[in-house]
Amino acid sequence: MPVKDQIEAFVTKYIVSYRGNNSKADFWGAPLFAYADANDPLFLELKHIISPTHLLPAELLPDSKTVIAYFIPFNKPVVDSNVAGEMSSEQWANGYIETNKLIVGINEALSKELKKQGYQSVILPPTHNFDENTLISDWSHKHIGYIAGLGTFGLHQMLITEKGCCGRLGSLVTDAVIEPTPRPVQEYCLYKHNKTCRRCVARCFSGALKTEAFDRHRCYELLLENHRHHNRKELADVCGKCVSIVPCSFQRPKSS
Repeated sequence: MPVKDQIEAFVTKYIVSYRGNNSKADFWGAPLFAYADANDPLFLELKHIISPTHLLPAELLPDSKTVIAYFIPFNKPVVDSNVAGEMSSEQWANGYIETNKLIVGINEALSKELKKQGYQSVILPPTHNFDENTLISDWSHKHIGYIAGLGTFGLHQMLITEKGCCGRLGSLVTDAVIEPTPRPVQEYCLYKHNKTCRRCVARCFSGALKTEAFDRHRCYELLLENHRHHNRKELADVCGKCVSIVPCSFQRPKSS
C-alpha cells in the first residue's frame, strides 16, 4: 500500500478509535488530507506574507520532502449548536478542546508509525503556538493547508475545504516522498469568487471582521471572553460565529 494510503487509513482509524474510547467525543466527520512538496516556493512566501520568523519545512526537518496537512470537520450538531446567541456554545467549546487533544494524539501516533517504516517526521502543536503580542504564528496550519491544496481562504480568514470550514487543521513534516495535491484553481469563498456573499461579516458580533479588513486583536479579545464565559480548565479561546451556518460551513459552496 502506498505511504499516502497508509497515512490516511491510519489517521481515520485513529479518529474512530479515539471516539470509541471517549463517549463524549462525538464531534467529527471524516477527515480530509492533502500533501505539499516541502520545497514548494510558497513556503518561502510565508516569511513575507505572515512573518520573517515563519518556519520553512527544512528548518524543522533538514531532509524534509513532504508536508502532510489534514482537516477534521465538525459534525452538524456541533455547528448547529453554535448558531444562537453571541457567545460560543458549550458544544463548540468542547469540540475545540477535544479536537486539539485529538490532533496532538494523531501527530504523535502518526510520527511513531512513520518511524517504524523508516521515515523521520516533526510534529507541531495544533494551536497556541503564536506570539501573544502580535497573535502571529510561526507555523500557520491554515496557510500550510492552503499550500497543500486543502482549500482556499474565505473572507472570514478561515480555510474553506471540500467539507467546509468548521473544524480543525493539523500538519506535520516528513522525509517520506508523497505526490503533492493540486491546489484549487478558483476561489471557494463566494465573496472572493463573485461578490455574492458576506454572511460571515454579518455573523461577527465583535465587529472584528469587515469586508475590507480583519482586526485580529479585537477578535482575540472576544475569544478570551468566551474562555471566561465557559470557565474551563483548558483554554477555550473560541467563537466560531462567523463560520456557523453560512454557505461554506459544511462544503465548498456550489456556485464556486
